[in-house]
Amino acid sequence: MNVDLTTGKPQGVLWKFCLPLFGSILFQQLYNIADSFVAGKYIGEQALAAVGNSYEITLIFIAFAFGCNIGCSVIVSRLFGARQYGELKTAVSTAMLASGTVCLMLMVLGLLGCGTMLRWIRTPADVLADSRLYLDIYLLGLPFVFFYNLSTGIFSALGDSKTPFYFLAASSLSNIGADILFVTAFHMGVAGVAWATFLCQGVSCALAVIFVARRLRAIPTDGKHPLFSPVLLGQFARIAIPSALQQSFISVGNILIQGVINGFGSGVMAGYSASIKLNNLVITSFTTIGNGISNYTAQNLGAEKLGRIREGFRAGLRMVWLISLPIVMLYLLAGGRLMTLFMDEPSQAALHAGVTFLRIAAPFYPLIAVKLVSDGILRGSSQMKRFMLCTFTDLILRVVLAYGLSIPLGSTGIWCAWPMGWVVGTGLSVICYQKTMRELEAL
Repeated sequence: MNVDLTTGKPQGVLWKFCLPLFGSILFQQLYNIADSFVAGKYIGEQALAAVGNSYEITLIFIAFAFGCNIGCSVIVSRLFGARQYGELKTAVSTAMLASGTVCLMLMVLGLLGCGTMLRWIRTPADVLADSRLYLDIYLLGLPFVFFYNLSTGIFSALGDSKTPFYFLAASSLSNIGADILFVTAFHMGVAGVAWATFLCQGVSCALAVIFVARRLRAIPTDGKHPLFSPVLLGQFARIAIPSALQQSFISVGNILIQGVINGFGSGVMAGYSASIKLNNLVITSFTTIGNGISNYTAQNLGAEKLGRIREGFRAGLRMVWLISLPIVMLYLLAGGRLMTLFMDEPSQAALHAGVTFLRIAAPFYPLIAVKLVSDGILRGSSQMKRFMLCTFTDLILRVVLAYGLSIPLGSTGIWCAWPMGWVVGTGLSVICYQKTMRELEAL
């Protein structure tokens, strides 16, 4: 069901809209967590290191899918809020065509260049072959990642966050079973983990595309609408390209950091692989709530209801803080036990690295949550230059500090780079949010 986000009490509207998004991203993260869990539990610590090492490169490709999701979602949200349904359908087909082209180019580049990227980040010889195998299979399923993300962006733009949640929940739970089956019964090793993810992502993508097509057909329009619009492509690109670049540069930064981590051996790599999955579960969840706030912002801008945006900001903060505090306590108190979810008999190096990372990063989750809510409003109001400034500042600081602090402090110095970058990035995001709102209200 399509939902109008321009009416009703903002806090209630955002809770109803964002909670299914939060649930969706939890299940989406289960894909990668399940891969790491099965690799570490049923294959070994080196397999866990290989999957975690590959994961940082897959994030580059996911970044472009995410950018297309945001670009399509913001444009469709604005058109939906303005009741311009014909242009809305044209915007969707334009985004689908553009995203398919980008996906094809990335598949070719990835299949040709991933081996080189793995060597650039100093992947140890004992995990290189499995890392390359995992990446090759992942790239074959890249269209599923792109078109699933586009479909969920369209659902969110129409105010429906529940439908993609149902698809993803079923697919993610199936992925866990398929991972275990392919590895334990068929003895496929890391390839089994990758093929299980390929299969389950394909199912969730097909269902999402079919249902979004039905939903769009049900929206009434006058006459036929063109399948492609250069004007709407330009609007899509102005949001999608900065979003994709922002996410991909974050991924490149993480790959550079991964290169530093790889120098400490497969034990530290395995501990980082487990802890970064838990960290990304939190950060990606907040980012997804921020995406929901982007849809909320865009719809209300389209309807010219600016007062609701500030109310939405305050409601978003209450939401992410309420979610973050229990997670902080869990990671601080049970970090060691969480590491054993990924490894039966973790080495001392792996356990120490993972627990230390969580203890350093987790207390700052309420702070980074503020940044991601602010970023959501910047994206929803198409303030992409400010959005990128805040994100790149955070990223550059983290990469520089990871290199610099790793020399005197070892791997612990790398972990300290996260909260230091977050502090500066959050301050910039809040300043940019306040400036954007003053400018909008002055119009």
